[in-house]
Amino acid sequence: MKMKKKVFLRKLFNQRFLLLMSIPFIAWIIIFKYIPIWGWTMAFQDYKPHLGFFKQTWVGFKHFIELFRAPLFYQAMQNTLGMSILGLIFGTISALTFAIFLNELRFLSFKRFTQTVSYLPHFVSWVVAANIVTSFLSINGPINEILMTLKIIKEPINVMIKTEYFWWVVVFSDIWKSTGWNAIIYLAAMTGIDSQIYEAAEIDGANRIQKIWFITLPGISFTIFVILILSIGNLINIGFEKQILLGNAVTASKALVLDKYALDFGIGLFRYSFGTAIGIFKSVVSIILLLLANYLIKKSGKARLF
Repeated sequence: MKMKKKVFLRKLFNQRFLLLMSIPFIAWIIIFKYIPIWGWTMAFQDYKPHLGFFKQTWVGFKHFIELFRAPLFYQAMQNTLGMSILGLIFGTISALTFAIFLNELRFLSFKRFTQTVSYLPHFVSWVVAANIVTSFLSINGPINEILMTLKIIKEPINVMIKTEYFWWVVVFSDIWKSTGWNAIIYLAAMTGIDSQIYEAAEIDGANRIQKIWFITLPGISFTIFVILILSIGNLINIGFEKQILLGNAVTASKALVLDKYALDFGIGLFRYSFGTAIGIFKSVVSIILLLLANYLIKKSGKARLF
């Protein structure tokens, strides 16, 4: 027992600088992530900002019942899950495909140029990105011009006011903005694959497609599944910036997601307790999805978080 304690203390001493460097991040998590959980009590009160904590009226699950009885809540839930699932599927495929494409490039100068260009949209604010997307998809935009030139359509389509296209506009706008950045972690995982495996496969007569399928993808499968677990756990946290900036009065029904619902019908109407109830619901669903995804993928033997 004493020996184990000595080994533990020795490890602590050897890693003292790393531990000291982690203190600011631990403090940040405690201050901005754990302490605000105290605010969840508002969901069980008829919260009034001008009253103190002990003077609030406690109402139990009143706001949760009201939430589940609201028809717009289910519409917001449908839009949230619809765009999130589409984004998860196509976003993962696009980032993984792009990472494989970059990994297979042999011209280093072109590879660096492509990487740099692909990262740039990630650093552009959604305000600017939404304006670019709107301009490209407008009636007089280049997309309509190209489609008409190729005789695919006879007259321009105003995509931005078509409700049936709104989910796809949001999803592919997000893919364009984040694919290059999301591909970084896959590229990093690919660098960890032993190059001798590729050389042995080449000697055995494997072509590029076969090496990708039998070496690259299995070699980064752990990374793929871990990212998938985290993405599924974060499925319901879609935000509202894209929906507000790309939406309009015509597509409002498709742009209503849970975060926007909380903003419009919670904080926007000074219903702080109702908005907090939505936030708690999202957190609980996220935890359930994370545990479920981790359990299912762990059962398959592919990966696990815990």
